[in-house]
Amino acid sequence: RSITSTSTLDLLTPIRACRPPLHGPPLLFDMMMHFHRRLPSAIVLTVLVASIITTHVMSEGPSRYLTSRTKGSNSILLPKGALSEIRSVIESSSTAQSQQPSSILSSSSSSIISSSTPLRGGATQTSAPATSSSVPKPIRVAFQGEAGAYSEKSLRELLGPNVIAVPRPNFESCYRAVASKECDYALMPIENSLGGSIHENYDLMLRYDLTIVAEHDFRVRHCLLTKPGMDVTKIKYAISHSQALSQCDNYLRARGITPLATYDTAGSAKMISSALKGDAFGREMPEGCTPDNTAAIASDLAGLTFGLECKQEGIEDDDSNFTRFLLLGRKGVAQHLNKKTPCKTSLVFTLPNSAGALYKSLACFSLRDIDMSKIESRPMSAALLNYLRFKNAVTYSKQATSSQKYGKDLPRFRYLFYLDILSSELDEGVQNALHHLREQSDYCRVLGSYPAKSRLVGPVAEAVEALNVANAGKPSTGDLRLKKLPSDEDEARQLKIGLIGYGKFGNYLSQQLSQHNVRCIDTLDKSKEAEENNVEYYPNFDMTNFLRGLDVVIITVPMIELEETLESLPVDKLRNKLVVEVCPLNVYPKTVLTRMLPSEADILCTNPMFS
Repeated sequence: RSITSTSTLDLLTPIRACRPPLHGPPLLFDMMMHFHRRLPSAIVLTVLVASIITTHVMSEGPSRYLTSRTKGSNSILLPKGALSEIRSVIESSSTAQSQQPSSILSSSSSSIISSSTPLRGGATQTSAPATSSSVPKPIRVAFQGEAGAYSEKSLRELLGPNVIAVPRPNFESCYRAVASKECDYALMPIENSLGGSIHENYDLMLRYDLTIVAEHDFRVRHCLLTKPGMDVTKIKYAISHSQALSQCDNYLRARGITPLATYDTAGSAKMISSALKGDAFGREMPEGCTPDNTAAIASDLAGLTFGLECKQEGIEDDDSNFTRFLLLGRKGVAQHLNKKTPCKTSLVFTLPNSAGALYKSLACFSLRDIDMSKIESRPMSAALLNYLRFKNAVTYSKQATSSQKYGKDLPRFRYLFYLDILSSELDEGVQNALHHLREQSDYCRVLGSYPAKSRLVGPVAEAVEALNVANAGKPSTGDLRLKKLPSDEDEARQLKIGLIGYGKFGNYLSQQLSQHNVRCIDTLDKSKEAEENNVEYYPNFDMTNFLRGLDVVIITVPMIELEETLESLPVDKLRNKLVVEVCPLNVYPKTVLTRMLPSEADILCTNPMFS
């Protein structure tokens, strides 16, 4: 039980290191290394302990071992040497949840390899102690904005100075970075006490399969930043995000400073800094603004980042300006919450278009004395609305008497309800309430159970603590940031995309993919249509040249022609390519593609109905 969070591969590596003296069958260990993803960690530890026992039995004599059994009992006497070695393995494994995998591996290897290992005939072989690396795994956290933005300052408050902050240009790129495993977490603003909810992030939480692992209420304190040594009386303009300017309106009016909106708070500080250095980005400042007459309104962290002087801090008109941030990750932390930890659970659900539906849904929680801290409604996205229409159409098409019900039950405008409750998802009362709610709702999803009030639990807390311990007493190296991710270059790269079939939908796709290098092929002459969209046309007999060098192949033929089209293709040329089909939602295209295409081809089944 103590090693359930340890990956099997971390336990297999010390086994492989000890294999020769353990006398285990080589084939067994090779098979375990090959199938490690399918083996539970407990099985691996059992084999390791059994191998240790076998080693000592072989060295001390099987007859002594067999005759030491207690009559009338299932207990056995272990060889003395095996007992201490097994204890060291168990102790190493019991610390699995409080250490990084690399530390677990090192400690396990050290405890086994460094000991005197009995060999056949009673001889021993002493290995040199393994040096365990105490360097913890770095944590990458994505945030929206320039370096020094309020999101980064909130990140430092919650997670400390030793995590790597990764600035991203927009909210969705933060979600994408975590979903693609380029970052471990993303810190996203969800609501502001003055400006209200940030609806884009609500919608993105539904689009990406991430879960909330922590929250943080950040106190926004605006600072007036200028070039070093500038006289405050010479400030004519203040540049910042429009929302920040509106929150400092009284301060600016009292001093006769003209507000000019830009794209970002920290970005405004970067403009002034770049203008002082003569960089090209400095020319992005609004007309009439120079470093000699302009100040930026941003965080004090932005001033430190870009070398500007903070003339005054806390210039906002209302000191109750707080922004709530959510820390999003790929795995939840609900299992790490206990009764003593104040926690929240966030969920989203839809309701039927009937009288009293919202009242009945909230009663699921109130009748069980579950406290709610927030509820908000949002219009449903087109993709989710189409999904519910399709789901209801399939459900009610089986009932002849209710064939029209789904059309009336799904009006043009439907709403999602976001709800926060002050309990863990794993509490029995909450589980019953969620079961009750799902009986009434077409769609219900738990966005995460997490500790309240800036607390950290589980892997997040352990990883942050490991970084803090490893860096304790070391001189500060400044704010850790990663300017670019590997995918940034991939997004800028032009793909070579081939469209098989250039009908109306193929024509539409070529317009949507105009930033890439697109070519098409069709049984009919589509050269004129292709030329209008700047698409290279290939005749049907030139299929080999058409497929040469492509990254993506999109099959846009009708579903009835799909199998015939695939039979005419040189499928060997589709190896290491992404093959996309756009037939109506059906299992048939997937079956045909997986049967006829080589295993090295990636397959993406899509449906235009869901955008």
